[in-house]
Amino acid sequence: MHILVTNDDGILAPGLRFLYKALLAAGHTVDVVAPATEQSGVGHAITLASPLRVKKYADGDFSGMGVFGTPVDSVKLGLSELLSRKPDIIASGINAGANVGPDIMYSGTVAAAREAAAMGYRALAVSHDSFAPADLGGYAAAAVSIMEHIPWSCIPPQRVLNLNLPAIPIQECKGLALCPQTSATWRDWYHKREDPRGIPYWWLDGAIPPEKVLSGTDREQLSAGWATLTPLRFDFTDSETMEALAQALRDNNNMQAHPLRFLAL
Repeated sequence: MHILVTNDDGILAPGLRFLYKALLAAGHTVDVVAPATEQSGVGHAITLASPLRVKKYADGDFSGMGVFGTPVDSVKLGLSELLSRKPDIIASGINAGANVGPDIMYSGTVAAAREAAAMGYRALAVSHDSFAPADLGGYAAAAVSIMEHIPWSCIPPQRVLNLNLPAIPIQECKGLALCPQTSATWRDWYHKREDPRGIPYWWLDGAIPPEKVLSGTDREQLSAGWATLTPLRFDFTDSETMEALAQALRDNNNMQAHPLRFLAL
């Protein structure tokens, strides 16, 4: 297969390089279009106020294109302009740090895969539950194997598969768990510091409270030593609340006299 690899940690990130090597070792054709610089936490941001520039990278067995923009910029530009033919799958990662629960909102790695899915491509986001990974060769090979064995034909359009790998040696991994996203959110705090001139600055820190994580969800399973796979969709319509709101508005007689008559489709 022809695979486009991207990420949000930047084209020099070890996780991307391990995934690139594993895909080549498995016999796939690989193109890399990824941010030239670190872009963690930028979500689905795109660049509108400045042009996008591209730098080619080639060292040893690696080659790719670095975009001076966001992960979504990289995917949009790569698929629209830079690649000579369409890839079969877009693989985003391997990200340093898990992307589970609320991380999915912030993650540039997931956003890159989401953009690819929105453009009609099969998309897989891959993350590792550590910010200081060592040798990811085994997990990269496992991620490639999982990608190869996914029954892509049964996955509806505009879906992303979100794969997270535990922070333990691969031989200790319990296996692959298909599970939902946790609904727990981050508890944030800031570390206040002062620079040499006495001017304050802040570092964001935080954690997902373990007591808020429901059993069987991605964060719980990942912490228990499983690799997790969660299918994501991005229709944000809350159908349950829409129906409840529609019923409440129907029951409100004042709505009938309002200049904008209520219409529930």
